[in-house]
Amino acid sequence: MPERPAPSPETIHRAARLRLLALEAARAAAPALETAFRGEIVAENKTNSHDLVTAQDRASELAIEAVLLAGEPDSRILGEEGGARGRGAIQWIVDPIDGTSNFAHGVAFFCISIAAALDGELLAGVVLDPIAGLEFSADAEHAYLNGEVLVPGACAEQRHASLMTDYPSAEAIALDGDAGLAEFGKLVCAFATLRRKVSAALGLAHVAAGWTDATLGLDTNPWDVAAGVLLVQRSGGSYLPYSYDDEPRPAHEAPCFVAFGPGGDFPAATGAVQRLVAARRDAGYRR
Repeated sequence: MPERPAPSPETIHRAARLRLLALEAARAAAPALETAFRGEIVAENKTNSHDLVTAQDRASELAIEAVLLAGEPDSRILGEEGGARGRGAIQWIVDPIDGTSNFAHGVAFFCISIAAALDGELLAGVVLDPIAGLEFSADAEHAYLNGEVLVPGACAEQRHASLMTDYPSAEAIALDGDAGLAEFGKLVCAFATLRRKVSAALGLAHVAAGWTDATLGLDTNPWDVAAGVLLVQRSGGSYLPYSYDDEPRPAHEAPCFVAFGPGGDFPAATGAVQRLVAARRDAGYRR
């Protein structure tokens, strides 16, 4: 992985300030999610029965937005629930609950994800797990866990490594058919463990912490991965984006990815994503 240029003092200062503001916003929304978890949660279908939304998603996004706009007036929001709004220079990319299905079903694997970008470049990110009490964050210099710099160890070799992925979803099976199930089977056999935890942001945070060696995703959105991209990169890992076309775009805007911890080299994971993306491209699929 090529060494990235050293950030300027101005970038370091701005990114540090935005990280702290994102933490403040996530902390403002977290207690309500913790209180509601495993209570009377009413989930509605957003696009289908696999894609849910709750009143807590909407309330969390509003609480986060209020803190961000008050702390940085030159802002605009890209949120999963509210879409794009505002015209400021700093773009906040917000997923108020990444892993809503887990949240709604009482599974303690969901998070708040907030990232800040300027002209397409990620400056700060936060992934907050309210149930485990874990605050992952990143700025221009480091990734952090509960305020301490993250220094994960080197990845295991593939046959001893762990992989986390949301693939295949029901939509992916409908799109990829038997080829998708075959690719999933190859991954199950190639890695020591494979877990479907259904929160891309928290999966990327676990890679950054060294708790899982790799993660991959297809057809993600910027709010699913933006904060996690920065966490992985700043902890010394690698984030490889893939798209269905050749248009240049920031990594967090590409719909597919593979992410590894430091020193990770997992051809089974990269090969699976490359083959699936290529097949979809050949079939004319775009996203």
